[in-house]
Formats: sequence, structure tokens, C-alpha cells
Amino acid sequence: MKVVRSKYLPPLRRHVAINLFGVFFVHPGVNVNERLINHERIHTAQMRELLYLPFYIIYLVEWGIRLMMRGNAYLSIGFEREAYLHECDLDYLDHRKPYAWVKYLRKNKKQRRRKRKKTLRYRKLKNSHNNEQARD
Repeated sequence: MKVVRSKYLPPLRRHVAINLFGVFFVHPGVNVNERLINHERIHTAQMRELLYLPFYIIYLVEWGIRLMMRGNAYLSIGFEREAYLHECDLDYLDHRKPYAWVKYLRKNKKQRRRKRKKTLRYRKLKNSHNNEQARD
């Protein structure tokens, strides 16, 4: 993987690196460690299996959809979830299955459980409120 130091890419200062078509751009002064490189290698594997351009299209479409949902849109993207979850596993790419990112498109179990609990709490609250109104 080619690493290029650039003060222009990534365009936003809060992001320290960006992977464009397998070239890793990083701001000057950023410590490039194995974990960061592994994260970007995971993205490169995702890009390759989608033949690059569809990766960016899916990434942007999913990001747009996630913007309308609760939580951090960037961290909820399936590609990012896979990369962040496995960035510390330096052998991950050796045993990664093709299209592994697909299983990260759905909300994780903890998020679904939290939403279900909120819905149940809301229903209980609504029912108790309706019962109080019926008594009055």
C-alpha cells in the first residue's frame, strides 16, 4: 500500500487518513501505525471485491441513509464497522471472507435491543397514561 502525506487530503481535519483507490493519504504529522494501515488495507480489500467504483457509490449512498438515522453516520457505515472492528487483528485479511462487510449493514444486536427497549418503555408509558385518563 502506497502512503502519501498530504495537507489537502483528507479534506476534513477531523479525519486523519483517506484511502482512494488503494492509495493511502494521510495528514503530515499523523503517526501511521500498523492499526491504521490495517484499517485501510481492509478498505482496500472491500474496494477490490467491488471493483472500486461501486465501493464509493455504496459508501456514499449508505452514508446518506445513515445521516437520516440516529447515531454517527460515518461510524454506522458497514464498511467502516468492519474495518474498525477488525483493525487490531493484523491477520484478519488472511481469513476474511469475501463480502464480509455485508453483515455489517444491519444495525448490531445491541442497537436493535436498545431500540426495542425504548419502544417497550414508550408503550408502557403510553398505556399507563391512557389508563390514568380513563380513570379521570
